[in-house]
Amino acid sequence: MNATDRVLVYGATGHTGRFVVDELRRRGLVPVLAGRSAERLAAVPSRHADLDRRVVAADDPDGLRRALAGVGAVVNCAGPFLDTALPLARAAVGSGAHYLDVTAEQPAVQALYRELDAPARAAGVAVVPALAFYGGLADLLVTAALDGGSRADEVEVAIGLDRWWPTAGTRVTGARNTATRLVIRGGELAELAAPAPTSTWTYPAPLGEQAVVELPFSEVVTIDRHLDVGELRSYLNTAPLDDLHDAATPEPAATDERGRSAQQFVVDVAVRRGADTVRTRATGRDIYAVTAPIVVEGAVRLLDGRHRGPGAAAPGEAFDAADVLAVLEHDAGALVVRTAQARSRASISR
Repeated sequence: MNATDRVLVYGATGHTGRFVVDELRRRGLVPVLAGRSAERLAAVPSRHADLDRRVVAADDPDGLRRALAGVGAVVNCAGPFLDTALPLARAAVGSGAHYLDVTAEQPAVQALYRELDAPARAAGVAVVPALAFYGGLADLLVTAALDGGSRADEVEVAIGLDRWWPTAGTRVTGARNTATRLVIRGGELAELAAPAPTSTWTYPAPLGEQAVVELPFSEVVTIDRHLDVGELRSYLNTAPLDDLHDAATPEPAATDERGRSAQQFVVDVAVRRGADTVRTRATGRDIYAVTAPIVVEGAVRLLDGRHRGPGAAAPGEAFDAADVLAVLEHDAGALVVRTAQARSRASISR
């Protein structure tokens, strides 16, 4: 066994972390389970009982360095990422391991780009945050829609969920992340207006026309990292936000052999350049479960060399976005992707 086979999963006992561990094994890699709780690591599912387990706190630099011995990459699934991303990524870079995470938190991504691009380049490793349903998937879709280009006049991202069963981690992260959200206006990062703008969006069936609110996630920061976009608006339909804000809403429950919930999602992207608009959408099931094949595909490519070099990078900057989406659709079976092109006189038509 060598480091290119071993991937440390921090937060391995969490809801998303377990999906990631299963996906790593499906892809032929060897997960190393890590987290803050010895009790939870001792009680992993029986299918994970044969795996190496390492207890370490994110605020223990020496412990992190020891935990990272002999691994080629780190996948951080433990939020809030405002607390875990920088220390874990610093330890990974210092150990010569690639770093990926699944954060939707804009400030965490900004901090990684700001603090670790130069150190990662010097170490010859990549730091790729936000490679997940929130953030990375929209970044990959927009990048693929541009088909090798880097400039768009206008981009709209509309996420639609038929419901939202939030995990405990989602609730904790939401309470921790109080920073003003950013959008792109006039080619620059700018603060989202308060109150957040509302509108309607017509999603494919079964969602149809839905009320939406402008609610940007980490895709704004990742897209701004490597693409020249004049205006970027990100929406979420409002119905699942009621689920999120209701303390009585339960956590997701498994409804198939893979452990996925019944939740359905769509990420609908419209990219306008001049009079031409490309619309592409990804549909699938369970926002937490689908994060696993997305981030694991990144880990596989970092370990086998199919990426664009060291440093801190956005998903669509680090990888061939269209190829990643094709693998997620045809190999992992995680998504269905559809693309169409149309003429638009001015702004994007919904």
